[in-house]
Amino acid sequence: MLLAVQTKSPTELVDITSEVSQLVRSSGIREGFCMLYVPHTTAAVTINESADPSVRADIMMVLNQIVPWKADYRHREGNSPAHVKATLVGPSELIAIENNALALGTWQGIFFCEFDGPRTRKVQVRLIKGSFAV
Repeated sequence: MLLAVQTKSPTELVDITSEVSQLVRSSGIREGFCMLYVPHTTAAVTINESADPSVRADIMMVLNQIVPWKADYRHREGNSPAHVKATLVGPSELIAIENNALALGTWQGIFFCEFDGPRTRKVQVRLIKGSFAV
């Protein structure tokens, strides 16, 4: 399944928790895994606190400090910071499904990480049915 994400800023964290949760609920899978994969080199996906929006702002602030927009980058397209940030955050997440719901913590949410927007992006969602407990 593909989940479309429309970003509005050059860098932002978009909460996609409700969209992914709906896909899990409609699948009917009681137990298994939800794998999310971002097939872009300047975007990523992460799980973090979703209750307080200032956490998102803090994450972006620190990423922008670690990877500044202006540096002696060699990549000619001018989006090297986006590539570096995507590498630091990563392109995938694996989340357990329990009782037909994502097994996220109380404060956790899933965020699409845009580092080279605004753009129309996609997230691949794979739902794997079954119990894998030992």
